[in-house]
Amino acid sequence: MRMATFKPGHWAILGGVVAVALLPLLVTGRYNTNVLLLAGAWAIAALGLTVVLGYAGQISLAQASFFGIGAYAIGLGTVHYGLNWWLAFVLGLVVAVTGGIILGATTLRLGGHYLAMVTIGFQIIFTLVMTNWSALSGGPDGITRIPRPPFFVPLNTAQRYAWFALAATLLVALAVHALRDSRLGRSMRAVRENEIAAEALGVDTVRVKITAFAISAVLGAAGGSIYASGFLYIAPDTFDFGTSVQFLAMVLVGGRESVAGSVLGAGLLTFLPEWLRELKKIYLVVYGSIIVLVIVFMPEGLWGFVTLLSRSLVRPTPIPPARGALPMGGGRPAGEPVLVIENLGKYFGGLKAVDGVSFTVRQGEVHALIGPNGSGKTTILNVISGLYAPSFGEITFLGRSVGGQRASRIARCGMTRTFQNLRLFRELTVWENVLIGAQRAGGDETAIRERAASAIEFMSLTILAHNRARNLPYGTQKRVEIARALAGVPELLLLDEPAAGLTQSEKQDLVEIVQQLHARGLTMLLVEHDMSLVSQLSHHITVINFGRKIAEGAPERVLAEPAVGEAYLGNREAARA
Repeated sequence: MRMATFKPGHWAILGGVVAVALLPLLVTGRYNTNVLLLAGAWAIAALGLTVVLGYAGQISLAQASFFGIGAYAIGLGTVHYGLNWWLAFVLGLVVAVTGGIILGATTLRLGGHYLAMVTIGFQIIFTLVMTNWSALSGGPDGITRIPRPPFFVPLNTAQRYAWFALAATLLVALAVHALRDSRLGRSMRAVRENEIAAEALGVDTVRVKITAFAISAVLGAAGGSIYASGFLYIAPDTFDFGTSVQFLAMVLVGGRESVAGSVLGAGLLTFLPEWLRELKKIYLVVYGSIIVLVIVFMPEGLWGFVTLLSRSLVRPTPIPPARGALPMGGGRPAGEPVLVIENLGKYFGGLKAVDGVSFTVRQGEVHALIGPNGSGKTTILNVISGLYAPSFGEITFLGRSVGGQRASRIARCGMTRTFQNLRLFRELTVWENVLIGAQRAGGDETAIRERAASAIEFMSLTILAHNRARNLPYGTQKRVEIARALAGVPELLLLDEPAAGLTQSEKQDLVEIVQQLHARGLTMLLVEHDMSLVSQLSHHITVINFGRKIAEGAPERVLAEPAVGEAYLGNREAARA
């Protein structure tokens, strides 16, 4: 049946078009039409919150302030300064995006309740300024006689303006839906899921966060502009902290990552008070209880529940076929230095985690970095890949000094990695995880998808492409992480204990994968505890103990050195004791 090939998003779009056409006709009376208009304006602002909270995972309780900026730009611009409505609208967006960038930039290192508190402060400051700066805003009395925008059809009736507002809501919803699966949208969701992994894959997390706040602010202001001209009057108490909480509730009730869910949540929480008003004194209790019950028992929101029910009717879109093997090796002569580490050190206060380590990784080799637990191996990888800044020493990658640079910049130079403790984007599918990895190598969307498909095929994950990463067995998750790193077509792949936690058969599969990658010319730096695996795979070994290099060379010679055995097992006297 045709439904099986029709995406849920397409049904939502079709439903949106029908709603825009019919709702203003079905809702009768000026009061109800105004409620419909309010739902449209609030939905636009809620969609902005979907971007910053649902996509990027940055909680904001300041959305009503941006809603107010858009409203006051229209009120002040048209009534006080006589500006054209559309010019005032654009000025409002400019002010809002500036505020969004400032808010995003000042909260880069914050998360959780600290981030929420800063956005609450931003919201409170806006409300206080608009309430007390009467010369600018009109104070508590607000601004009246706000005009409606000039349009090719006069918007001189409530019904016509409701059509205009709902059409704007639909356009914004389509744009936010398109953003979700774009390169920027995937990067936002990567930041939400695991910021460290996103940075290590070349995602500029700073730019992504600020962009999310800026887009959210613009959409908040757009909703406020439509609101102001719909009701012809604005006052500061419309844009207070309570309204920001209401926007948050709309997104959570509808589904924080869902465009259709945010629109549904906005509509429901706008009309629900009207439907419950006859309950008089207890309606707020019922209203609040409904919100709490939905959030607690439907954590993915109402639209998430609808999507869950529809999964049996909808086939996921197949991933594109892989077009050839992933390019590897970079075309450099075998044996040429790829990564040169000179006198590298990393101190944490008085702890010398890495102390004067030097080694070179050459083109086409599997270079193993081994040592007992706590010797500093993972710290070295974290410094090399930019997650930690070195305390001293030099890191040269492909002839360029990269020591102290951000992880995203080093990744974009051609270095990708896996992690000792898995850092998958757990709520995303295998396909989405690998797509984010494929973005590192650039190119258009077609090239990104082809690289992702090739990496998934190489790691034998095609049948699992539409499964969420968190639902997969541990060994399969390890393969997904390697596929994600390979999709970026790295010049150097860092593997941090890839065999940890694997069964014997999975370890053998890993050996075959690494051997195939070596045969294709990929250079790898391997941290591993399994000496059998190290001896099978490595061409050169560097041994670390207590942050210092104690041995280096060919596997047969290094593994036979007494100092290496003592580092792992202790000397005989210590063993007897």
